Amino acid sequence: MTTTLAATGPSSRSRLAQYYVLTKPRVVQLIVFCAVIGMLLAQPGLPAWQPALAAVLGIWLVAAAAAAFNCLIEQHIDRRMQRTAWRPTAKGELSTAQTLAFSAVLCAAGSAVLLFAVNALTMWLTFATFVGYAVIYTVVLKPLTPQNIVIGGASGAMPPVLGWAAVTGEVTLEPLILALIIFLWTPPHFWALALYRVEDYRRAGLPMLPVTHGPEFTRLQVLLYTLILLAATLLPFTFRFSGWIYFAAALVLGAWFVVLAWRLWRDYSDALARQTFRFSIWHLSLLFAALLVDHWVGPWLFAG
Repeated sequence: MTTTLAATGPSSRSRLAQYYVLTKPRVVQLIVFCAVIGMLLAQPGLPAWQPALAAVLGIWLVAAAAAAFNCLIEQHIDRRMQRTAWRPTAKGELSTAQTLAFSAVLCAAGSAVLLFAVNALTMWLTFATFVGYAVIYTVVLKPLTPQNIVIGGASGAMPPVLGWAAVTGEVTLEPLILALIIFLWTPPHFWALALYRVEDYRRAGLPMLPVTHGPEFTRLQVLLYTLILLAATLLPFTFRFSGWIYFAAALVLGAWFVVLAWRLWRDYSDALARQTFRFSIWHLSLLFAALLVDHWVGPWLFAG
């Protein structure tokens, strides 16, 4: 959808489509997916469907609000970057007032759903995630430090914690380990993108790591983070809240991520950086899917 919309002018894109694009649908889908995994792992059986559905809706609304606010704050930067110049705020299709109102309504609606239909803990954690991404990361960290992705990754790591809190009303070690995995996954994921989009970031004046420290240093960091990430992905098995199905999937997925990072470090090409970035998305999605399969199938498969 985004490719199609990028090629169209303001007159051919409906107002509804403009607002929809502001929510960064693919990013929000991954956030909601990780939150749902947190819900499903939080207890042996299926969670009650009404609060679970309300949690999905509330988390989606607040995450979409954060995405829209990010587009608002970065509209001047987005105009200078090829991969973001098509956004409605960058093209002037939506005004500052319209975007701000849209973000505020989504955030308020999502927070209300979480407070009244789920629980207060989930509402406050989700709102804190909104502040962490939309304000601390977008406004403060991103334009000031090349470690923006590392520090700001804390807010992006929260979805499993949100899902877990929605079902149990508390935060325990298990969702924090899942958050740690996402936290460590974020830098190699984004730096792989930054490597082949480095000129975009340079034109935008953003201090991304390839701009401030060069591509060779960034490639080394990608490799080091994938190694640490591989170790972190084994923690669910180590702490006994996953079994052999997940363990095998984590090893295979993590090993291939390391292989791609090694090749990226030793023999760089933009094509390989794109491949690494795309695989990183599959890595996280399949890793969490393996957790779910292990949770439901593992006890039956290895019973006795």
